[in-house]
Amino acid sequence: MAASSLSETRVLLLRHAETSAPDLFHGAESDIGIGAAGFIQARRVAERLAAIGIDAVYSSGMRRAEETARVIAEACGLTLKTCAKLHERKMGPMSGIPRHEGWPVYEEAKSRWIAGETSFTHEGGESFDVMLARAVPALRELLENERGLTVVVVAHGVINRVLLAAVIDEYSHADFDRIPIDFVGVHDLRWDGKTLRLVDYWPGDPTPPLRPNSPRP
Repeated sequence: MAASSLSETRVLLLRHAETSAPDLFHGAESDIGIGAAGFIQARRVAERLAAIGIDAVYSSGMRRAEETARVIAEACGLTLKTCAKLHERKMGPMSGIPRHEGWPVYEEAKSRWIAGETSFTHEGGESFDVMLARAVPALRELLENERGLTVVVVAHGVINRVLLAAVIDEYSHADFDRIPIDFVGVHDLRWDGKTLRLVDYWPGDPTPPLRPNSPRP
């Protein structure tokens, strides 16, 4: 057993590795895999996680998270488990379009969530509140099932921010945009059966900047 005590659960929550089309928005409707750079990132973080001693590896049911998590699970000698409700935000018509085209719409949603309008969303997209309602109970169930162990959870940028803003005392919806979500960046959390606390963050690789002139694949 890798956890430091029977009463404490360690959760290593990370975003998936870089996709094969990082210039596009990828919501829940875009089930894309990771690219060559992403596999390098996944192998790098897998080596670090394997050295800790991991008891379980979970991912959302989306391909980019599963491919990242499978590299980690294999490095740790474990079978990958799935937590389907940790899928990325549903983004409707924004999913699959160039990031520079959809960015103003996404920025408006973020700004309104930060201001406290957590029920706001664009047409076809999930609001902060809707994501919260599906993701937090899923995480709580996972924690109960893996109590006292060390667990890796691979999910997505937006959903990870929603989770952390909701369950970590030092964060709220107002901190949404300052919660780091690098590719394979790891939030090192501890759960005592009642409260999750953030112990550390391991930086990963930042999302590439917007490239207005990039051709769409």
